[in-house]
Formats: sequence, C-alpha cells, structure tokens
Amino acid sequence: MRLTILGCAGSFPSADSAASGYLVQAEDADGRTWSVLLDLGNGALGAFQRYSDPRQLDAIGLSHLHADHVADLAVLHVLRKYDPAGALPPVPVYGPVGTAERLVQLCGSDHASEQLVVTEWSDGSDVVVGPLTLTPIRVDHPLPAFGIRVTGPSDVDPSSTVTLSYSGDTDECPGLDALAADVDLLLVEAAYVEGRDDHLRGVHLTGRRAGQAAARGGARRVVLTHIPAWNAVGVAEAEARAVYDGPIALAAPGAVHVL
Repeated sequence: MRLTILGCAGSFPSADSAASGYLVQAEDADGRTWSVLLDLGNGALGAFQRYSDPRQLDAIGLSHLHADHVADLAVLHVLRKYDPAGALPPVPVYGPVGTAERLVQLCGSDHASEQLVVTEWSDGSDVVVGPLTLTPIRVDHPLPAFGIRVTGPSDVDPSSTVTLSYSGDTDECPGLDALAADVDLLLVEAAYVEGRDDHLRGVHLTGRRAGQAAARGGARRVVLTHIPAWNAVGVAEAEARAVYDGPIALAAPGAVHVL
C-alpha cells in the first residue's frame, strides 16, 4: 500500500499546493492496482492526473463536506461524464450524511449521481475495495466528520498487512485516538497553533495535539497535513516533535509514502 499526497493545504489551496486530496493504492493477488481517493478538495483533480488515471478510480472516501475536501468532485464528475470515448461507469463515493445533497449543490442540475454513487458511512463499519478495507471513525468537527483507517497489503512485504489512518479534520476526541492506535502511518491534520488558537476547540488540531495522539496510540510514523498558508513554516512539526519521538514528515504535494 502507498499514499500519494495530491494536495495538503489547509482550508484553501496555497500557492504551492491544492487543498486536501490523498491517493491510496495497492495491488491485489493478481497484480491489479486498486485506487482509492481520500477527499478531493480544490485543485486536487489536477494533481491526481499527474500520478494516476482518473478513469481508473475504484472508490472515493470523504472525511466531511467542507469545500476544501470535496470541491473537485464536481469537475471529476465532468471528466468522467463527458469523456470523448463515452461516459464512464459510476464510482462509489462514501461520505457522511448529506453527501448526495452536497453533490447536487456542487454540480447543479448536471446529474452527478450518474457518475458518483453515494453511500453514507456507518461509524465503524468496514468498506472493502479490492485489497483495501476502509473503516470510518467519527471525529470532532463542526459538521459530521470521519477519519478513515485503511488496511491493505504492504508494498514492502505483500504477505503482511499494514494500516494507514487519515484524521480528516478533527480536534482531540476518542475517534482520533482510535485512528492513531497501532497504525503504521498516521496522516493527521495540524491546522492550529498552540497559543494563537487555544480559544478554538472542536475544530482542528495543533501540531502538539496531533503528536500527543500519535504518542498515545503508538503510531509508528506521522505525516502532518492540512497546514494553512498563513501558519509559520515549521511550527506544526516543532510542536509535534516536542511530544512524539517517532518519525515525522510534513505532507508535500507529490510525496509518496510507502507502507
């Protein structure tokens, strides 16, 4: 299993990165590559085309319905509906309550349901996509939101199983701890800054709170993401390193993390 960062800017695209979009891929026993998107925010579809074929997409898992996590579903629908060779088969989309209505808002009268077929997450219930198992876990954000655990075959040793957890947007909560527990890689947001944002709770993590969750759960490595352009460079990483002693990387567009 491998994770490619399509976009990692927090809350809005930055000059250097699209908003949130993450591609998870793994091969099955027959060598077929399966591709799952975790979120597809503003600008992420452009980046997606650098690393994979959007026509060969198996599923989409949405953490929540803010634009910086879902906006490019509208243009993915256009790409798949109006392909010169003919409309492509529908792609399963898994998301929180209200996902179908959100697609109507984004796509208007263009009948997104023809290309994007929505199933609402059920907290803790597995969704199997080829060799990958997606488990949504409810987290703390101002609207319905889920983190997603993804379990699949290791790229390093295909006979073994590895787990990636994506926090989506969240503050500290039991769901975050469940996501961080015993994972090989924790992809975790760190949009807020200690001191500056202490009065804002139930929305985002700081680097420190992200690192504390990783330490509590025994996550084997951490990738910090969803850092807004207005945050000073290096602050989130420094906060996390103060409380977590495992490997830490900052999410970067185009980076590939092999599990």
